[in-house]
Amino acid sequence: MTLSTQAPADGLSATAARHLLLNMTPNGSLGRDGENLFVVRRGEGPYVDDADGKRYIDGLSGLYCCQLGYSYAPEFAEAAGRQLRELCFSPLWSSSAHPTAIELSEHLSRIAPAGIEHTFFSGGGAEAVETAWKIARRYHALRGETGRTKAVARRGAYHGLTLGALSFTDDPGLREPYGPGAIETRFVSSTNRFGLAPEYVDDETFTARLLAELEAAVLAEGPETVAMLIAEPVQNRGGCITPPAGYWQGLRALADRYGFLLVADEVITAFGRLGEWFGGDHYGARPDIVTVAKGITAGYAPMGATLVSNAVVEVINRPGAVLNHGYTFAGHPLSAAIALRSLEIMERDRILHNVRDHQTHLAERMAALAGLPIVGDVRGAGFFYACELVGDQEDGGFSDRARADLVVDLIPRRLREAGLLARVYNRAAPLVQIAPPLISDRHLLDRIAEIIADTLDEASARL
Repeated sequence: MTLSTQAPADGLSATAARHLLLNMTPNGSLGRDGENLFVVRRGEGPYVDDADGKRYIDGLSGLYCCQLGYSYAPEFAEAAGRQLRELCFSPLWSSSAHPTAIELSEHLSRIAPAGIEHTFFSGGGAEAVETAWKIARRYHALRGETGRTKAVARRGAYHGLTLGALSFTDDPGLREPYGPGAIETRFVSSTNRFGLAPEYVDDETFTARLLAELEAAVLAEGPETVAMLIAEPVQNRGGCITPPAGYWQGLRALADRYGFLLVADEVITAFGRLGEWFGGDHYGARPDIVTVAKGITAGYAPMGATLVSNAVVEVINRPGAVLNHGYTFAGHPLSAAIALRSLEIMERDRILHNVRDHQTHLAERMAALAGLPIVGDVRGAGFFYACELVGDQEDGGFSDRARADLVVDLIPRRLREAGLLARVYNRAAPLVQIAPPLISDRHLLDRIAEIIADTLDEASARL
């Protein structure tokens, strides 16, 4: 039986309940007929419509992917059609390449952080992170440092769900079902200063504390055993956690001092999310390796990439050296053509400038939410913000009842009823997070802030 995408919502939901397994979802809770499933049928501009025709602001850009919203489909279709008519597939394998991947790698070298001019393509963010690890290991081994088998990551961070990337993801609920981590990883503090002593409001003091902790961890593990440190310019998990001034410069200094590679995970923050091509540029980061995905194609096709510095490539490209790593669909011609068109559109339509023009206004509107009783902290940058929620307990936590009533039920329900798709975390630190399409104008950003304010005001009254 063929089920049309124009089928009634209940038909799509029932079919999904019978056949579709969703990511990161208790699939058994969807109901026998999929009555608890949210089906998105179409998109236009910064909006999506559900299967019943109700329109929502896509306040999360899909899943941090749809930088350009949903109205550029004709341009992408033209680029895709032209590529498929010319060459539908050719692997980047065993001394073989194709023009579209070559052109994309050159384009990325022009916008990447200084000194990074090489690209290894993959299918998505987790694969890009796995690639970063393998390149780091290969780099050290070729330099005679085979004992560098450990990584350093930050507490609460998320870097993907493949077994290698999962090793750098600090979430026992995600790791423990699959046994011990594949890579030995030491976790250090994130840059979240909410709830810390007042002196850590000062950037210099906070940065010094974080770097001292990191250095102590590297020394405790043995510097000669550490291959890389991986960190996001703004940490997604935990709620848009920004770094203090000097932090990324300090990471660079420690990497140079102790010989490990510095990896910037930009799967979310690259391609304009913070108003720059790469989020690390916003903070003066100088990584050795950058991982990207999501926004590279604006969500119109799957793709990931690992961007590698000239200094690292000089080692892994030594005569006779082989990088024994690859993915069948890495740099797929269709995805590469889509990525090239996305970068062209972003430049032509001045998408980065749109973020820069409106980011201060969004920051002000989000900061105003801090006055609500349920909001403990507001943080973020560019078009990427989160509100950390506080509850009805003296320590700011939520009782089980308040969490169930507000975080699990009321807040996500009211946001959606008001026509906003945002992320509501129900974890150790309950959060409301937004990452709107980079085409959003002032009016849309105001509407997003208004919906969040109304929802959290109602939730505050119920504490």
